[in-house]
Amino acid sequence: MKLVFSTGNLNKANEIKSMLPEDTELLTLKDLDLEDDIPETAPTLEGNAKLKAKYVVEHYNIDCFADDTGLEVYCLNNEPGVISARYAGEQKSSEDNIKLLLSRLIEKNDRRARFRTVIALHLDGNLHTFEGIVEGKIIHEKRGEKGFGYDPIFVPDGYDITFAEMSLNEKNMISHRAKAFAKMIEFLNAL
Repeated sequence: MKLVFSTGNLNKANEIKSMLPEDTELLTLKDLDLEDDIPETAPTLEGNAKLKAKYVVEHYNIDCFADDTGLEVYCLNNEPGVISARYAGEQKSSEDNIKLLLSRLIEKNDRRARFRTVIALHLDGNLHTFEGIVEGKIIHEKRGEKGFGYDPIFVPDGYDITFAEMSLNEKNMISHRAKAFAKMIEFLNAL
């Protein structure tokens, strides 16, 4: 089976590739020489995932899936949420995003948060969505060198290490993206 992942984020693609059965090939927009910056203008994660999947289908006539992920911090009214990648500006700097988030949490005692991923699968003219959530908390300073985005400041419930301190396999056992992706694979296997 071939799956096209509508993303330019190689970190996300590597996470997904490591979860695929051996007989499945994952292609990204880069593999297809598609350099478009697909607009993410919807007000929700689900809306953006659908936009990205529909864009590829409409412009390139290829079935695909896309995701959108947000970090939602409860005491900040679920910020950064849908704008997680651009929280500190259009430069999409993880470092700047983390600094901004930590500065907004300085006076906060409740640091509970969750990562939420929505995957939109466009297949044979139909659109299907799958959601994955992992609960946790935001720590006070960065720890770990692995992962990407907010991983160095997010500790999932039941753990005392950040996503950035986990191996890819460890993270993929519990992550939001892994949970959503597992639901999609289960759906595809049932076809």
